[in-house]
Amino acid sequence: MRKSGNQDSPSSATQSTRRSSSSWPSYINILFFSILVPVAAAVLLYQLDSFDPAPLPLHELSEQVAAAPRRNAHMLKGSEFLGVGALAGPEDVAYDSKSGLIYTGWADGWIKRVKLNESADDSVVENWVNTGGRPLGLAHEHGGKLLVADAEKGLLRIAEDGAVELLTDEAESVKFKLTDCVDVAKDGMIYFTDASYKNGLQDFIWDFLEGRPHGRLLSYNSFTKETKVLVRDLYFANGVALSPDQNYVIFCETFMKRCRKYYLQGEKKGSIENFIDNLPGTPDNIRYDGEGHYWIAIPTGTSAILDLTLRYPFIRKGLAIVEKYIVSRPYKEKNSGVLAVNLEGEPTAHYFDPDLSLITSGIKIGNYLYCGSVLNPYIIRLDLEQHPAHTTT
Repeated sequence: MRKSGNQDSPSSATQSTRRSSSSWPSYINILFFSILVPVAAAVLLYQLDSFDPAPLPLHELSEQVAAAPRRNAHMLKGSEFLGVGALAGPEDVAYDSKSGLIYTGWADGWIKRVKLNESADDSVVENWVNTGGRPLGLAHEHGGKLLVADAEKGLLRIAEDGAVELLTDEAESVKFKLTDCVDVAKDGMIYFTDASYKNGLQDFIWDFLEGRPHGRLLSYNSFTKETKVLVRDLYFANGVALSPDQNYVIFCETFMKRCRKYYLQGEKKGSIENFIDNLPGTPDNIRYDGEGHYWIAIPTGTSAILDLTLRYPFIRKGLAIVEKYIVSRPYKEKNSGVLAVNLEGEPTAHYFDPDLSLITSGIKIGNYLYCGSVLNPYIIRLDLEQHPAHTTT
């Protein structure tokens, strides 16, 4: 009887077995070179790399995240963009009520003035002064001069005619590496931060990854020309804002997700207290609106990735190796926005968006919230009456 055509012959079965067995070395090679070798190389690189991050003192924070009772979780939907094509990285936004102009620092050193109009498209942007550095925090003195925390130059004062004066660029014989934010008291005393005396703006990520305190809160006396360190060993000292009664100055620590108070007078003079902590992200600039609220910019919203990275040094070491050898970071900032807080440090409203990244300042002017960013090429404007934060359940 003739064998069925679909039945394999012994020779074909043998060939199939040979092909199957011969594929095993190829499979092993693929496994070895695509998985095991990279993993082994990564482990070896991790062990050999000398970078040694430290644990952050997160036990000092409250257990519960500071949550606002009202939220607008999609603030981009109602936002307008000012200065599109004329701004690059407007990190801070300062408002001069006398002239009606917004001042902001540009990435290439220019301080620009923005004339506001009903339509965002009609807002006029003009070059004013170039510091030759990277202007970040801004504050107007009572005489009309502008104070600038320039990341590269130090603390500057700019006269109305555009003349630039360096006030200070060091304290206790230690140069500023990242002059960050500034505010001025009614008596003329200037308060500002040096985010890090170790790393400049281009390398600030290493302060975060290392987890050690290199920041300082300082004061500058315009009459005596004295620069004084008020608080040292801060985890990336950032935003600064005087209280309405001038009793204390609030300063933000970005990597600790908190803002604290340094008392300037009274029985508590020289002492430090928490103002608000365990924020829903990392704080940057803080501004008082004159109406009972501070507005805290949140460049990076809280996430599981951020929390794990802050908590575990070994994760930060892994990210440091990525930063050194791979360049592109796998994690991108999200849920950026602004948190409104009352005088007691209690959150009242939170404006943010999943698609927002690196919002670094927020200020309420009239019915509008204006937001600066170290990344975006424009200033965001949101009408708070048309797009308010709503009560959450």
